Amino acid sequence: MRFGIIDWLIVVLYLIGVAIFGIISGGRQRNTSDYFLGARQVPWLAVCFAVVATETSALTFLSIPGVAYATNLNFLQLTFGYILGRIVVSFLLLPAYYKGELVTAYQFLGIRFGRKMRNFASIVFMLTRLAADGVRLFTTAIPLAIILKSSAEFSNWSETQIYAISIAIISFVTFLYTFIGGVRAVIWMDVVQMFIYIGGAIAGIIVLAMKIDGGISRVLEFTADKFKIINLGFDVPLKEYFKQPYTLFASLIGGAFLSMASHGADQLIVQRLLTTNSLKNSQKALITTGFIVAVQFFIFLFIGLMLYTFYNGAKMNPNEVFADFIVKHMPSGVSGLIIAGLFAAAMSTLAGSMSSLASSAMVDIYKPYFGKDNDERKELFVSRVITAIWAVLLVGSAVFFMRTERTVVELALSIASFTYGGLLGSFLSGVLFKKVDEGSALVGFVSGVVVMIYVILNTKIAWTWHTLIGAFTTIVVGNLFWVLKSRFS
Repeated sequence: MRFGIIDWLIVVLYLIGVAIFGIISGGRQRNTSDYFLGARQVPWLAVCFAVVATETSALTFLSIPGVAYATNLNFLQLTFGYILGRIVVSFLLLPAYYKGELVTAYQFLGIRFGRKMRNFASIVFMLTRLAADGVRLFTTAIPLAIILKSSAEFSNWSETQIYAISIAIISFVTFLYTFIGGVRAVIWMDVVQMFIYIGGAIAGIIVLAMKIDGGISRVLEFTADKFKIINLGFDVPLKEYFKQPYTLFASLIGGAFLSMASHGADQLIVQRLLTTNSLKNSQKALITTGFIVAVQFFIFLFIGLMLYTFYNGAKMNPNEVFADFIVKHMPSGVSGLIIAGLFAAAMSTLAGSMSSLASSAMVDIYKPYFGKDNDERKELFVSRVITAIWAVLLVGSAVFFMRTERTVVELALSIASFTYGGLLGSFLSGVLFKKVDEGSALVGFVSGVVVMIYVILNTKIAWTWHTLIGAFTTIVVGNLFWVLKSRFS
């Protein structure tokens, strides 16, 4: 069954509706506080759903089913660590952010250490986010590219051209409501689309169950060897143990540190948490997301097992297997609705990236050096211009990652691993070690990043350990440097 006219109509009308609703929900933007923080008046439950949609929309929808298709359910162990990490952030880092009227997480580093540390952390965040969210944008374009490739009108187009136009279409609609509506539009669109893409996932499960002879029972039978969650990983030599990404301890410890970095040191998530009116509401929002994400991961991993049964274990690109099923095997109308929901959810994630990148560039870099005397109107104008610049750069990043063969969820997390450890280690140093000064913290940060570059490029240590290694290096080197400097000064 091909993607038909009804499906196309649903997708087009839906994307137009998303853009219009996003602009309306954003309300009137009077200053950068409205544009980047929603005037700190966003309900905590809306923030909770927005965080979930931001971190799990496109990647969860397409790539996590591919993980289960290619492997098993070991990936689910990560959610145990994710919940633990969120609890630590809620009671260790969030209180520090709420002591001042902060717009970005990196302002805390500026207050604690100094301007150089703030600038370095902000720039590292922007470069990391540009690369990681280029992967996210590429992921979003996969289903649209599959649809276009199956259309006669695009039969003479190369795959590169098809992916490029898919990325451009999605980026333009996303940019439109982010540019006009700011973070409030982004958050409320996330809330709506989270329920839509979950509904799409449930519809996928129902259709798969109907198309598989024997339904769910057949899935459980055919994938019995894949239906494995806990993996201790002790059945290999010690030198091989740390090469396994989804062992229980790698998931618990590594997942906790990854979650602490992504939700405590990454402006993409911190920006949303700062839009609530109190620390307590921000903590409730963050901790609740951990349990919602665990349920979502199970749903999408189970879809992967169902797809493995449906395709009888055939070798397929794990990034495209669910999108292929949606486009080719879903009933007419249902296929269009699910694709539309996926686009909208993924665009909300992309919108969050544009907004967080713009807020960090504006507040941490532009305003302290070039915009000290600007009035509110000019600040808002510059913020929108910076948002437009990041939109163009994200498109370029997505085009760069078009030819990847890895599951994109692992690729995005691996990219973040280069710098997440250094970022998290710097924040933990600022909160836990009161005597470490700016110079020592910078040496620790750079050391953490350098060590991670070596580990990722020259070892086979699994990505789940990367953030822990980077954070540990940053903290230890920073403290040692301070001790040596104090002794010989």
